[in-house]
Amino acid sequence: MKTKFLAALLLVSSAYGAKAQQVQLNGMISDFKDTNITFHYKKNKLPVTDTVAVKGGKFTWTADMPEPQKVFIMFPQRYFEFYAESGKLSMSGKAEEIWAAKVSGSKLQDEADAYRQSLKSITDQEEELYQQYGKGTETAQSALEKKLSELRSQKLTKGNAYIKAHPKSHYSLALVADRAMMGSYAGVNEAYVLLDPSMRESMEGKVLAERIEVLKRSDIGVPMLNFSQQDTEGKLVHFADFKGKYVLVDFWASWCGPCRAENPNVLKAYNRYKDKNFTVVGVSLDDKAEAWKKAIKDDQMPWTQVSDLKGFQNEVSTYYGINGIPSTLLVDPQGNIVAKDLRGASLNDKLAELLDK
Repeated sequence: MKTKFLAALLLVSSAYGAKAQQVQLNGMISDFKDTNITFHYKKNKLPVTDTVAVKGGKFTWTADMPEPQKVFIMFPQRYFEFYAESGKLSMSGKAEEIWAAKVSGSKLQDEADAYRQSLKSITDQEEELYQQYGKGTETAQSALEKKLSELRSQKLTKGNAYIKAHPKSHYSLALVADRAMMGSYAGVNEAYVLLDPSMRESMEGKVLAERIEVLKRSDIGVPMLNFSQQDTEGKLVHFADFKGKYVLVDFWASWCGPCRAENPNVLKAYNRYKDKNFTVVGVSLDDKAEAWKKAIKDDQMPWTQVSDLKGFQNEVSTYYGINGIPSTLLVDPQGNIVAKDLRGASLNDKLAELLDK
């Protein structure tokens, strides 16, 4: 899924403005070519980027770190995340396996590693199922997605239990923050209220509270925003014009690979239910009109398409706090949101439930 990945993750990282304490990370990455890497974190609520040189596989990064927070390192081929806190930390790994690098010296990182290990039986099952994704029949795909949904539910349940047992932990706070990036209001708020007041009243906790208020706008049962944007011909389209129908509001973009892969599934749903009081409204996060229009033609999407051509600053997606696409909102004939982020077999199953009567 294409995302505003670092920007969204950093939004929920912490920097509390207390008396500065310094973190020092000494790294050794074997077989790593001399280059620069960048560290992304928060300072005084603002995103900061530090550039660090790697020579002979070695590097040292120092920064003020008054409170623990998640830090992201951008290597040439991929990113790496870890939990930093004041003191001396070390990182070791191999160039071809950056994802498996180890960070020591941070109790918060140790806590994160232990928690992830506790989920291994679930994540192993997920990995096996993802290997089969999109390779079977529609019935098989639906069954696979249900299994994945059950595993995600198990992870959320374990997460809530951990947060409840460790309400004063910065890692518990980070678990909620991560969930808030792409989650639903109900699920995020359920975890947030389990946190100790000291965590909820921290700077990160306050940022999370603001994020939760944004997520609340797309909660089930909430009226859809009556937005207006231009279609491909420059004509202003008002969402209120679709009241009386089930409407799938589909956030996508021409440059988004997963979106383009999902478009045939949306087209199939549209053709199946367009005569049963259902339609689709595409909201593109493109910023180039030509690419947007070409993708619509290439993917043969006959439904209404709108965009303000502001990319991820699209006014509708921003209002709903959408950090990754494809993303959808299903709206009922009364104009209320009844489902969120349906795709693949889950979209077909939900429409069948509502419209195959």
